[in-house]
Amino acid sequence: MDKIIYVIGIGEDGAGGLTPQSLSRVQESEVLFGGERQLSFFSRYSGEKIVLQGGLETFADKLEGLYRERQTVVLASGDPLFYGIAGFLVRRFGPQHVEVVPHYSSVQLAFARLGDSWQDAELVSLHGRPIEGLAQRIDGRHKVALLTDPVNNPAVIAAYLLEFGMLEYEAFICERLGGPEEVCRFWELDEMARHDFAALNVVILRRKPESTAGRRRGFAYPDEAFEQRKPEKGLITKREVRALVLSELNLAENAVVWDIGSGSGAIAVECARIARFGRVFALEKERVNLPNMEANRRKFRADYTIVHSKAPEGLDKLPDPDAVFIGGSGGELADIIAQSAGRLRPGGVIVVAAITIETLYGSMEALRAAGLNPEVTHLQASRGKPIIGMTRLEGMNPVYVVSGTKAEC
Repeated sequence: MDKIIYVIGIGEDGAGGLTPQSLSRVQESEVLFGGERQLSFFSRYSGEKIVLQGGLETFADKLEGLYRERQTVVLASGDPLFYGIAGFLVRRFGPQHVEVVPHYSSVQLAFARLGDSWQDAELVSLHGRPIEGLAQRIDGRHKVALLTDPVNNPAVIAAYLLEFGMLEYEAFICERLGGPEEVCRFWELDEMARHDFAALNVVILRRKPESTAGRRRGFAYPDEAFEQRKPEKGLITKREVRALVLSELNLAENAVVWDIGSGSGAIAVECARIARFGRVFALEKERVNLPNMEANRRKFRADYTIVHSKAPEGLDKLPDPDAVFIGGSGGELADIIAQSAGRLRPGGVIVVAAITIETLYGSMEALRAAGLNPEVTHLQASRGKPIIGMTRLEGMNPVYVVSGTKAEC
C-alpha cells in the first residue's frame, strides 16, 4: 500500500486544538515537518523533527526521499489549502499520496472575532508578495481580508491606503489569533500607520457605513476626469479611442502591459484597473508630464509604475509584456515595435494609435517586419455640441488604430 503524506493544519492553540484523529496521526508518525513554532508544540515527540526551510522545492525533494519509507506528517498553519503548502504538495506528489486535514484559517477566525460573514470578502495575500497593485484590486470592495508578512505589515498597508485616499475603510486587526495573547480591535488608518503590531496578524478592511465614496465602474472614463497638461491639452488618448484600444489589447486580469509614450497616463490607468492582478508600466520621456501621471495614478487608484525614459531605452529592464500600447514614439517607432515584438509573450498584442498617415504606414511596415500581421481601424468620431438651444456634431481628429498579435506557441 502506498504511503500517505498527512498535511495537518494547526493553530496558535497548538496540539490542544487538534482533533483526536489528527493528534493520533502526529503521535504515530516517524517524521514530523513544520516551522519551528509548530514543532515546539510537540516537545515530547519521539520521531524525527525537521524544520521547514530552504524553499518549497528543497523541502519537497527531502520529503520525496522519506515519505515512502517512513510515516510522515507535515504541520502547516491554519488551513493548508488557503495560501498554504498543501496545494503545492498535491501537485507535486498527486492527490492519492496527500491527505489534507485543515484547521481554522486565520481569515475564518478573524471574521469570527469581527462577527461578520466572509463569503463576500475579497481575500488577498501580501505574504511574500509585493503590495504594488493592491489599490485597483480592492477599490470598491466592501470587505477585504489581507494576509500580511514582516514587510507588508499593517502600518505599511495603512500608509499605502492613505496614499491612494482610501479613507472609506476602517481596519479590524487580529494579532496572535487563537493564542493566549490574542488581541483584536478596530483601527483608523492614520493611527494604524504609526503603530507596531505583532508579527502574527490578519487585517480586515471594512467599508464605513457612512462612506459615500463610489467605485468607478466600466472603462473609457471622460477626458476631463484626468489631470492633463495646461494650458495645452491633448496629451491624452481620447475617450472614444481608448475604448477601441482597450478592446484591441484584450487584457487578462494578470496581464503585463507596456504603455509607451504615456502622456497623462490615461491608457495606463485604464489598463491597471482591468489587469488588476497584473503589472502596468507607463513610459514617458517628458518630465513635465510626470506629475499628471502620478496624480492620475492616485486619483483613479491605479497603481501602475511610472518610468521616465524615452523608448526604446529602458524597455530591457521591464518584464516581458502581454500587451503593448504605443501612443507616442519620439521618432523611434520602428525600433520600439521591433523590440516590443521580440519580447512579446505568445498570444500578446501590440497596438499603435496613429494620427498621421506616415505613422500608420510605419507601424504597419514595422509590425510586418516583426512577423505580426497588422490590422487597422480608421476611427472618425464626433461629439455633440450645443448651438442655440439645439445640438450639432463636431468632428474629432481621425485616428488609425493598428494592431498585431503574436502567434500562440
